[in-house]
Amino acid sequence: MRRAWLCHPATLASALVLLINDHVLKAAWPGLVTGKLSDVAGLVVAAPLVSLLFARRADLAATVLTGVVFTLVKTTGAGAELASAAWTLVAGPSRVLADPTDLLALPALGLAWWIRKHEAPRRWSAVVGVPLAVLAVAATGPAGGPPSAENVYLDGGHIVVTGRWTFGTVSSDGGRTWRAVTGNGTTPKPQILAPRTSVCGAEFCYRIAPGRLKVERSADGERTWTSAWEVSPGRTEWLKRGHVGDGRPRDPRSLALALQERPDGHVVVVANGRDGIVVRDTGGTWRRHGYGADGGLSTGEATPLTGPGERVDGEMRVAVLAGLWMLLAGLVAVTPEVVSSGRVILSCGLIGVLLLLPWRYEEFFGYYSPFNLPGVVGAAVGVNGGTLLGITLVIAALATWREGAAVDSVREALYVAVLVSAGVALPFRGWSAGWPDGYTAALVLAGLFGLGIGAAGLVILRRNAVRRSAAIGYLAGSSTSSPR
Repeated sequence: MRRAWLCHPATLASALVLLINDHVLKAAWPGLVTGKLSDVAGLVVAAPLVSLLFARRADLAATVLTGVVFTLVKTTGAGAELASAAWTLVAGPSRVLADPTDLLALPALGLAWWIRKHEAPRRWSAVVGVPLAVLAVAATGPAGGPPSAENVYLDGGHIVVTGRWTFGTVSSDGGRTWRAVTGNGTTPKPQILAPRTSVCGAEFCYRIAPGRLKVERSADGERTWTSAWEVSPGRTEWLKRGHVGDGRPRDPRSLALALQERPDGHVVVVANGRDGIVVRDTGGTWRRHGYGADGGLSTGEATPLTGPGERVDGEMRVAVLAGLWMLLAGLVAVTPEVVSSGRVILSCGLIGVLLLLPWRYEEFFGYYSPFNLPGVVGAAVGVNGGTLLGITLVIAALATWREGAAVDSVREALYVAVLVSAGVALPFRGWSAGWPDGYTAALVLAGLFGLGIGAAGLVILRRNAVRRSAAIGYLAGSSTSSPR
């Protein structure tokens, strides 16, 4: 009976609807309809799927449990957080929101219970039905991310901003204050309008620079254009790194703009995607606005364009790995007796470093791959790389100790390793603070500092080690040839 319930044509159709809705329709038309459609289809599939975990004649308990869990998840913050964590573990980055209005989908459990009475299907239906149901429930669509401003237009005396994961925000005072659309009749209803990339007023025309967070202005009827406002490419990359929780990161860019004439001048509002909006007031000052927890927009919520030491975790890992490999090379350099096997040691260490680099496995496996494959593979590769690098360092240290390398030489190798690590890290920390502004400049500086300090350090280490070894040999020879 339980297999028949799961493999009923209506259940299979619901599983198919769930897959298409979560992976196609939600991305194309996010909103009330696609959101509730997922809830209805998910409940129809979830009840028979849960029943597989119970003994026979426990279908009613499975249905009730499905309804209770769904209610807790949709009405409590703790339930939503637990569901998000569980779904992330199984299916990759996911976000479940507590929304009591989703309880409107609970009658779908009645449909699921009616389907239960269907007779046992053929064997092929079970073979297809069970995997399809599991895939539909586990392979959820993209996690709901923070709001994104993607369109702006005028509605009477109001300025309306709409986009993804937001019902809209409205300003009635020329962009000075913004409030979220509540749907209670006191705010205009968002419309579906094509975004405008250029507008003209009584004095100036404005347009968006393609692919940039940038607005240009023309004072001569669109014959020539000058920059009116922009975020530099370096700071745009910084903003992009902060746009997490929405799957594949997209380059921040201006998407639409609107111009409103006011008694004391004109106001320009630009929709900048995840970065929110930027508003030019009647005095000509541009101010960025970000989304707050209430769905409104304000300057206080705008994402900072700098943050010393933030969003450079990958680069800091590279700096540490560069220092560890330089320590390995330094130990080989100060121990002349192991130079013959140094190539093997350095090669093994390099392989370990490469495995530990912050590779973007999401680009290969996909940002919404089931069972969080990028995280699992990344962890497995990292464990192997760390083990290999650790063993190689231990072998090099033991060889250095066994051959009696001078303590001063080992200390100098540590100094060089620290300097290399700092040389790689500091340009990226500076970039996070706004200097240099461009990421490419930071990358070039890190490469020059790391390679320059490393090469010079190895030459000095090798020369000092040879000199100390010769001095020790000379003293030993003098001691053995002295008269008694």
